[in-house]
Amino acid sequence: MATLLGSIIGWEREKHGRPAGLRTHILVALGSCLMMLISIYGFPGMAEWDPARLAAQVVSGIGFLGAGTILRDGTSIRGLTTAASLWVVAGIGLACGTGFYLAAVVTTIVAFLVLVLLDDLEQKFKAFSAVRVRAEVADQPGTLSAFTQIFTDHGISIKKIQMKIDSDNKIAHIYLQIRGHNIDKEKIIEEISLLPGVYSVKWN
Repeated sequence: MATLLGSIIGWEREKHGRPAGLRTHILVALGSCLMMLISIYGFPGMAEWDPARLAAQVVSGIGFLGAGTILRDGTSIRGLTTAASLWVVAGIGLACGTGFYLAAVVTTIVAFLVLVLLDDLEQKFKAFSAVRVRAEVADQPGTLSAFTQIFTDHGISIKKIQMKIDSDNKIAHIYLQIRGHNIDKEKIIEEISLLPGVYSVKWN
């Protein structure tokens, strides 16, 4: 059951070319189920044994695997949804291990619908409200934090950030995808231009 339910969510991630796909989700669900079974049945005769101990370690340990999917693209913030799906699959595996199949099946259905149905809606919303900013700045300590702080001060959310370093000229190319309401484009560009080491700013 854990393998089947994990494969459903893993297939959706695999279809989108995510780093953690079908096999990873199956293994997470299967491993979580096994840990739960061991926790329940692996220590007979121990009156003081708490079955939740191993389950708690699975919940905390899955964070390391999820972090790997988030950091895979370097400075690009991606993989949050895949990390969350791995966390959900771990919970599904634990539920299967306890025999709580109804909760496992319902959670799988809801998670799959969220991943499939809300993806198109989210992409349409992003296309409508997202703004892209490109800048060339000096490759020096503190430049990126000062650059992004301006957007934060204006109440603008940074949804995606990428940075490429030109080692020959010591120039950092920063690409931002931002979202916010009533964005004062001219004011932000003016403040960015006043930062030391900023060579150019382009607003799309």
